Amino acid sequence: MRINFELLDLRAFIAIIDLGGFHKAADHLAISQPALSRRIQGLEQAFGAQLFERSTRRVTLTAVGRQLEPLVRRMIDEFETSILSLGEVGRAQHGVVNIACIPTAAFYFLPKVVQAFNALYPKIRFRIVDEGAAECLASVARGEVEFGLNLMGASDPDLTFTPLADDPFVLACRRDHPLAAVDEISWAELQGMPLIGVSRASGNRILLDTALSKSNIQLQWLCEVNHLSTSLGLVETGLGASVLPRLATPQDEHPIIVTKRIKDPVITRTIGIVERRHARLSPAAQRFRDMLAANWGD
Repeated sequence: MRINFELLDLRAFIAIIDLGGFHKAADHLAISQPALSRRIQGLEQAFGAQLFERSTRRVTLTAVGRQLEPLVRRMIDEFETSILSLGEVGRAQHGVVNIACIPTAAFYFLPKVVQAFNALYPKIRFRIVDEGAAECLASVARGEVEFGLNLMGASDPDLTFTPLADDPFVLACRRDHPLAAVDEISWAELQGMPLIGVSRASGNRILLDTALSKSNIQLQWLCEVNHLSTSLGLVETGLGASVLPRLATPQDEHPIIVTKRIKDPVITRTIGIVERRHARLSPAAQRFRDMLAANWGD
């Protein structure tokens, strides 16, 4: 018996599994739902068995579908890995790398790595979900993205966290601010000074408050915002100084804002890669992940 199917049929099968339904899988593959259904029907005819059990609420694999899943994943991975390794053929490879990323890393660091990857594989596109730390973890856990860049380790046993870099908290102020003339300042010296900070619900604020409480230091927050970029805007207007991670501050010489080290203690957040423990990245995502890790410290 001869079995006929296309690579997109196999991709459709895996997309439905990973995304939990036909509608999301069709959007991901940029095809209509009827076209997706026809591809799955073709696969089911080729293998002589039903692959999905469909109901109004959910889509689940049949016993045959569960047996077929690891084989199909391996076939796709081996094919894509071979294509990516073939120089000019790899440059013509199409695909989408889905990742989640905290906004500061997405804005200040990720672009240069995406640009370098795009030079090698210009037809591979990116979908970057820029979310807060908790939302980033949730996107990875739900399988909505292949991996994430986050500022905290994963408490979920099904997730792993690979540290990439430490990002210290610094003071950002205008060049005409009284603290602009000092090289560094201690946390104790900031007590009683009106500061601009992020809201208590953010991962950055939780990390900062936890570390300061161990040193019995309480800061006075004049204004709290949801986004680090907003705090910088308020600093520029002269409202006050802000405490925020160094990665969230201007990386080049800024005409208005300067940053100062804060000591006693030095408080840092660790940024790293969050992944599902037993999931295999697509070849394109794996190559991008490797490039990301190699370039983080550049």
